[in-house]
Amino acid sequence: MKITNQDYGKLIQERAQPSPTWKNMLWAFVVGGAICTAGQGLSNLYRSWGLSQDLAGTAVSVTLIFAAALLTGLGYFDNIAKRAGAGTLVPITGFANAMVSPALEFKSEGLVTGTAAKLFVVAGPVLVFGISASVIYGLVLCLLGAN
Repeated sequence: MKITNQDYGKLIQERAQPSPTWKNMLWAFVVGGAICTAGQGLSNLYRSWGLSQDLAGTAVSVTLIFAAALLTGLGYFDNIAKRAGAGTLVPITGFANAMVSPALEFKSEGLVTGTAAKLFVVAGPVLVFGISASVIYGLVLCLLGAN
């Protein structure tokens, strides 16, 4: 059976179910907002324990990354992400999930060649481009004479 691109597009339009866009946006907003609110609450808690603003921010990041990695490992994060979409991906928790998921998927291949190697499937490019961008930015600032 030969079908043109236009006919295929019409077929897809007929069979595709409409996406509940407003509902999805609401869930993303609520869940993303809840994660950010939890982060602010943790920051206030860490500040009340005597940490400086910078150390409290670091502690919040570590806590959120740990929580997302733990929830991913226990299988709960994917269920939340299915409902909330980008609401879980935009905060730092999405990065933690992106690192842990491939590692869990390939754990049957062994600790080093499976889990450890696949841990950086997503994180590797992020780190490479982040470090490269910071080096280029530093060089530009150095050439411009900024301290």
